Amino acid sequence: MPSFDVVSEVNQVEVRNALDQANKEISTRYDFKGSDARIEHKDKELTLYADDDFKLKQVTDVLLGKLTKRGVDVRALEFGNVAKISGDKVKQVVTIRVGIEQELAKKIVKLIKDSRMKVQASIQGDAVRVSGGKKDELQSAIALVKKSITEFPVQFGNFRD
Repeated sequence: MPSFDVVSEVNQVEVRNALDQANKEISTRYDFKGSDARIEHKDKELTLYADDDFKLKQVTDVLLGKLTKRGVDVRALEFGNVAKISGDKVKQVVTIRVGIEQELAKKIVKLIKDSRMKVQASIQGDAVRVSGGKKDELQSAIALVKKSITEFPVQFGNFRD
């Protein structure tokens, strides 16, 4: 029975390259001269540091620009609250969301079931497996998910015949 998986992945190598480029640009920019602006990366978490809210916004803009140029979908980023650290300095934690969260997985399964297509959708960990009798039905399901899910980046992989 033909099937495919709906997944959400972020290329960690491209994230690392974009971070290196962003940190390099921040260290060489005139408006960041003498400031403690930087971006740190740990697992699936980025921490943005700056001297004040305005500079934090600029650091965020530099980061988003570099990620976009590298082909990383910025919809996978979840920005946390801005926290004050010593003095005026601020930091912000940005989480890189990988895998389809339970809420979104349920939404995708419900979407496919409500469409009355002749395919079945099931949650498999942090992915959604869609299987059906014909490839055409699966392609219709892919088109439906692409059109409906816009707030989060999804990819389609593991296509089996």
